[in-house]
Amino acid sequence: MKVAELPAELREQIGRVRCDYFFEKHEGPWDWAGTFRYGSPEFLRLPDGREVLLPTPGENHKNLTVLRYHVSEDGTSITLFLKDTTYVTDPKLERFEAGRVVVCDRFPGHAFYVAILVHEWFITF
Repeated sequence: MKVAELPAELREQIGRVRCDYFFEKHEGPWDWAGTFRYGSPEFLRLPDGREVLLPTPGENHKNLTVLRYHVSEDGTSITLFLKDTTYVTDPKLERFEAGRVVVCDRFPGHAFYVAILVHEWFITF
C-alpha cells in the first residue's frame, strides 16, 4: 500500500491521529496531518504481511531492519523494534544511534496500523 493511493478523506482522518516522537532530546506530540504536509511517510510491510504507517520516508525504508515485533492478543496494536541506519555516522555506533521502538494502533475500519509513538532505543540484543 502507498500513502499516495489513499483517498483524501482517509488521509484527512489519519491526519487527526497524534504521534509522539522522542529523538535526540527533541520530543513532541505531532499529528499525522503535519507529517503528511512536511514529510513523506510511507507504509512498511512486516514479514507477516501487516502494513504499518511510519513517519519515515519511503526512500529510507531500505535502511530499516525489523528486529522483532509483537502483535497484541486482540490484534489492535503492534510494538516494533527497528534498526534505522539512515543517519548512523559510524557502524560501531549502530547500537546507540539506530534503535527505534514504535507503537502502532490499527486504524479503525482498516487492516493497516498507524504509528502513535516513535522513540529512540539502545539496541540491547
